Amino acid sequence: MKNLQDVLKKEKYKKINFKVSKTQHLLIKATINGISGNFILDTGASNSCVGFDSIERFRLKARKSKTKASGAGGTGMITQIAKNNFLQIGRWKTTELHLVIFDMTHVNEALQQYKAKAVDGIIGADVLLEGKAIIDYYNHCLYLK
Repeated sequence: MKNLQDVLKKEKYKKINFKVSKTQHLLIKATINGISGNFILDTGASNSCVGFDSIERFRLKARKSKTKASGAGGTGMITQIAKNNFLQIGRWKTTELHLVIFDMTHVNEALQQYKAKAVDGIIGADVLLEGKAIIDYYNHCLYLK
């Protein structure tokens, strides 16, 4: 079988490296609206999200949302939404990123307990589906088309 990287390159996939944290989270760098940040790559998160404290930093136009967030940190968390943001991960780009905004304090507190670096947000399945993602866990690479 041909090398996965060669096959995906021919199919116009963009290769993006990620790191594995002490907590076994996949960490990836990305830019939102031109501002760089650190994110957890989370196949189990339905939507990409950032914390309330990142609204100004990433120049988000946050609006109220009736949706309640739920995840490992709990359920019924109040959210806001910011639509049509510019996301770039490596050389892959989209201008239609809709971000869920919620209190990510519990996420970063859990990371700090393991002396891991705080993150700005989570890249979720919405981005992975749009980018037709392929994750090469062994070589720590994400491929997006």
